Amino acid sequence: MILLTGATGTVGALVARRLPGTEPVRLLTRDPRRAAGLAGPHTEVVGGDFEDPGSLLRALTGVRSALLVTANPLTHAHDENFLTAARTAGVRHVVKLTTLSVTEPDAIDLVTEWQRENERLLRGSGLAWTLLRPRAFMSNTLGWARSVREEGVVRALGGGTEVAAVDPRDIADVAVRALTDGEGHAGRAHPLTGPEAVSPVRQTEILAGLLERPLKFVELTEEQVLRGLLERYPAEVARALVESSVRGREGTKAHVEPAVPEVLGRPARSYRDWAGDHLSAFRA
Repeated sequence: MILLTGATGTVGALVARRLPGTEPVRLLTRDPRRAAGLAGPHTEVVGGDFEDPGSLLRALTGVRSALLVTANPLTHAHDENFLTAARTAGVRHVVKLTTLSVTEPDAIDLVTEWQRENERLLRGSGLAWTLLRPRAFMSNTLGWARSVREEGVVRALGGGTEVAAVDPRDIADVAVRALTDGEGHAGRAHPLTGPEAVSPVRQTEILAGLLERPLKFVELTEEQVLRGLLERYPAEVARALVESSVRGREGTKAHVEPAVPEVLGRPARSYRDWAGDHLSAFRA
């Protein structure tokens, strides 16, 4: 059996839809109702919480391989609780979603340091492990959708900063390989990027061409971005996200990695590919 955490999130939901159905799948979520649409003949949805070790142990019983996605940079307890339960339940292999920033020596923001420690916990767990280290998600640009539809405007920080963002579908496809290919990916860290580094200004141009309408790019200040993030995240996390964005100006996020084509045997999807498949979100 395969268990997925984060099944209602961007990557987890894509993985749930892409697993081949050759073995049972269990989706762990705090609110099973939100994942009801992912249930199927070979897929069950169970309730559980990273802060409830008993629920984790129940969910992991009988599981061979698991996808671990955690989302609270203010605690390592979620990863610790999951790994403890996984060992007790006899899980053999854990595939962990982390971030490519952990490989950058100058990246010392809260979120990156949190993921570095999560990786250390997994490596020291005694379980077979695989690390998925994506660059920024192309789908982050869905945050522009409303202003594009209503105003024809994209507002972002670092308009000229090139980032080798990755399509979440490619992350999910690599995750499926890692979860289903036995332990052939054990002990490997996959750095996941798109096929090219693209700036927000260039992404705006690509969207404009696909939409066949002019779009204006407006550069935001760090203070403006921070104010927006503070509406959604704790202050420590919001500041870390801004710090990470600013660091990208140094070109640290522009390097293209070969892992996606090496694992999948096909090219990584481009931003144009992603935008073309999600254009309805941006149409007025």
